[in-house]
Amino acid sequence: MQSEATGGAVETGTSAAYCAVQEYLFGLKARGPKFGIDRMRLLAEALGHPERAAPCVHVAGTNGKGSVAAMLEAIFRAAGWRTGLYTSPHLVRLGERVQVNRSMLTEGEITAWTEDLRPVAAEVAREGGGDDHASFFEFMTAMAFLQFARSRCDVNIIEVGLGGRLDATNVVDPMVSVITSIGLDHCDMLGDTFEAIAAEKAGIIKPGRPVVVGRMPAAAEHVIRRIARERDAPLLSVAEEFGEDFGRYPQTNLEGDYQRWNAATAMLAAGLFPAGWRVSGDILSRGLQEVDWPGRWQRVTVGGRLVILDTSHNPEGAQVLDSNLANLVAETGRAPAVVTGALGSKRAGPLLEVVCRHASEVHLVVPNQARACSHEELERLVPAGYRGRVSRSTVEDIFPSPDACAVSGSDTVVVTGSVYLIGEVLARLEPQRGLGEGRLQDF
Repeated sequence: MQSEATGGAVETGTSAAYCAVQEYLFGLKARGPKFGIDRMRLLAEALGHPERAAPCVHVAGTNGKGSVAAMLEAIFRAAGWRTGLYTSPHLVRLGERVQVNRSMLTEGEITAWTEDLRPVAAEVAREGGGDDHASFFEFMTAMAFLQFARSRCDVNIIEVGLGGRLDATNVVDPMVSVITSIGLDHCDMLGDTFEAIAAEKAGIIKPGRPVVVGRMPAAAEHVIRRIARERDAPLLSVAEEFGEDFGRYPQTNLEGDYQRWNAATAMLAAGLFPAGWRVSGDILSRGLQEVDWPGRWQRVTVGGRLVILDTSHNPEGAQVLDSNLANLVAETGRAPAVVTGALGSKRAGPLLEVVCRHASEVHLVVPNQARACSHEELERLVPAGYRGRVSRSTVEDIFPSPDACAVSGSDTVVVTGSVYLIGEVLARLEPQRGLGEGRLQDF
C-alpha cells in the first residue's frame, strides 16, 4: 500500500515486560469507564501537576475534535514549537494517543511510565478508600501529561475523551477551549438532546478563558453561549467569523468541506495565542497543509486500486459521508464498493442508509469490539429498497495482504464506519505500524 504513515518508530517485537503492561492496562479497561474528575485531580496532585507544565488547548466536540487537534498541532509545530498531542482512541498502536512532535510513545516508554504510575495510582486509590482506582483513560491521561512535561513541550493539544465536564482531561486550565460540533452521540451518557450534550461539552469552558465554537445546531450554541457568559469567557464563532461562503474558509490537505470548517476552527483557536507565539498567516496556511490525521477520507492505493478510509461512526458523521460519497461518484463516474461496520444500531442505521444510497455493492464486516453490530444486525438495517449486492465478509478476506484488495465490482473501494474498523484495516495495510492493540482501543 502507498500512503503516508504517522511519525514515530514502531518496535517490531513485543517484550515480555510490555505484554505484562498490556495485561495490566486491559485490566483497568475491563473495569469500565469512570466519569468525574475528582480521581484525576488527586492523581495529578500526587504527580506534581504535570498538566501545568505548558500552555494547552482543550478540544471537545461530537465530531471533528480529533481533526482540529491534529490541525492545531501542525500549526504550532510549523511555528517552531515543540508540541504534545493527546488523542483517543488509537487506530492501531496504543502509543498513538500520546505524541511529542508527532512521535508516538514507544513500548519501552509505555512500560516505564506504567511502572512509575502504577504505585502512585494505587496509593491514591488507597487514600480514597481503595475502591476508586484510576480508570484506563485516566491512567493514559496521566501518562500523557508526564510525557509532555518530561519532553519539555512548549504547547499541548488535549482532546477530550468523552463529553467534557466530567472527562479526565478537564483538570487542565487551557489558554483556549474549543468545541467543534454538537451531535446526538453517546446519548446514554451525555443526554439525548442537543442542549443536554452541549451543556456537558461546555463544561470545559474556564472562567475568563476564550472558547471557539464550530458548526452546530442553534439550540446547542445557545447553551454554550450562556455558559460562556456565566464564566466571562469570550466566545468566537466560526459561523460569525467566516460566514457561509466556503470560499472564505482556509484550505487544508484533509479532504472535504467539513475539514475546511475544522480548519477555520483551528485557525481561530491558534490566532487567540499572543503575538509572541509567531502564529502568523503564513504559518497558519503551512500548518494546515501539513496535517497528518489518518482515516479521515484518506486515499491510499492498494494493488493499483483506489481505497478510501473514512471514520463516519455516528449520525452527524453519516451526513458528511453522504456528501463525500456523492462527490466521489461525480468524480469517478461510477458508484464505489463500500466496506462498512459499526458499533450499535443507532450508529449503523444512518450509516447504512447513506452507504446504500451510493454503493454499487456493500460488504458488511464486524469490528473486533464487544459493542460491534453482528452481521445479522447489519443486514436488518440495510434499506429494503437497496438493489445492490450485500455480502458478509471480514477485514482479512477483503485485504488478504498489504497490497491486495479482494473486493470486485468497482475500481474504487470505500471503507467506512467505526474508527475501530479503520484501525483494523490500517493494521493490515501498513504492517510497519506494528500489531494492532484492539483490546485497548475502546475508551
